[in-house]
Amino acid sequence: MKFLSQSANTMACASGSSTVWSLSDGYVDLPAQLLRCPNDKICTQKVSPQREESLVRLSVNCLLLDRSGSDRVLIDCGAGGSWDPSMGHLEEAMCEAGIDTSSITMVALTHAHGDHINGLLTPDGRRTFRNLSKIVIGEDAVEDFLAEPRLKDFRPLLAPIRGGDRPDDHLLAVAIPGHAPGHMGYLRSTGEDDILFCGDLIHVPGAQFARPELTWAYDADESMARASRIKLLQDAAGAHTWLAGAHLGRPGIGRIIKEGHGYAFISAV
Repeated sequence: MKFLSQSANTMACASGSSTVWSLSDGYVDLPAQLLRCPNDKICTQKVSPQREESLVRLSVNCLLLDRSGSDRVLIDCGAGGSWDPSMGHLEEAMCEAGIDTSSITMVALTHAHGDHINGLLTPDGRRTFRNLSKIVIGEDAVEDFLAEPRLKDFRPLLAPIRGGDRPDDHLLAVAIPGHAPGHMGYLRSTGEDDILFCGDLIHVPGAQFARPELTWAYDADESMARASRIKLLQDAAGAHTWLAGAHLGRPGIGRIIKEGHGYAFISAV
């Protein structure tokens, strides 16, 4: 993967004929006590030295795969106006990157939590992507998506998938169970690199790469999420797969290497 450019809220890399964009929707500060040890006790380890000990800052990244300038797939779309005002800034990031929101015809969702789906609408209630024709989503995530009343008009665009399906000719859906129903990753093989858009595999990179056994209180099934993370990190390190994650520190794209009993994350920039 070759670094191309970076600005305050964007980063672009090239691989093969593809450009991968990281676009910041913002961030959210959450209690560090949400990090859990394997015995289900609160993990008291200080996870973010630059923040107050009681809070951890999660980046909210949206990833865009650009294959030709007119063939663009957005993976997750942020929080829209549904949560803190520190989020919901995807449209601004796309403008900063020079990417027209109307060029997005397909959104692939990793799961149906609000900070991944509500960006289908802007904070002031407009449709963010006026030419959107397809929303790829894990079939087990559809129920949660439909439970969000503000998104009811998007129901006809839903295209449910399972792990192993191909949403299009260039992406392979990879089931990553545990965090949420239908939690799905998307693998892009460019001929030069394998890039896994891994959703919420990691929430607190400062802790969970070194100690992948740590879970997050918002995981639907913490044991399953732990097992998924341990296996996927092991596989990614062995295969030199790039990871692009929703909550990895900006810009949220990099590789991992084995380090001690855990891993170290090497950012693309």
